[in-house]
Amino acid sequence: MTDIGAFLKERLQKPLPGDIAHKYMMAQPIGQRFKMQYEKPPKNGAVMIALYPDEGKIYFPLMQRPPYQGIHGGQVSLPGGKKEESDHDLIETAIRETFEEIGVKISDNEVIGSLSDLNVTASNFIVKPIISILKKKPDFIRDPREVEHIFHAEVQHLIHPQTLQETELTVAQEVRLKAPFFNIEDKVVWGATAMILSEFVEILKEHYT
Repeated sequence: MTDIGAFLKERLQKPLPGDIAHKYMMAQPIGQRFKMQYEKPPKNGAVMIALYPDEGKIYFPLMQRPPYQGIHGGQVSLPGGKKEESDHDLIETAIRETFEEIGVKISDNEVIGSLSDLNVTASNFIVKPIISILKKKPDFIRDPREVEHIFHAEVQHLIHPQTLQETELTVAQEVRLKAPFFNIEDKVVWGATAMILSEFVEILKEHYT
């Protein structure tokens, strides 16, 4: 854990793969293309990649949201959400949301940096992925209103080529997409979360390979 923590802390200060890595996991429409337009500027939000050790391996939590009518209902995501006026910055947003959604309290000194911002056009958000290193596996307490299930991605499994797959999805009841995804614990991790993890994977490859 010390090795990857030291590597990431230094690597996150250097130029990041950002847009190139995001595009690897960008879903593409099948048939007619569409463009979403919004009257208001994007809202700011943050998510947390909270790395922790468990039995000699390194994991981070993901969560499946309950099914609902919103754009991200039922999808897999990292803990996180919208920046509130009371949040000092987006690090505080990610820390607060992680505690509210999965019951994990993260301190400022456990945060080691962030990945590239991602413009999530589907929900009109600009999301900053924050990375933290925890000394031990935390206790998880899910908020049943926002989280249906918590599961865990193993870092070295994430970078294995067979984890990366592709499927067809129908969203908003009529839009068909060809979607690259990460198969993690038999869950389809696609969309914005997959794009964020794609950048994380490109950085992890530098460490493990």
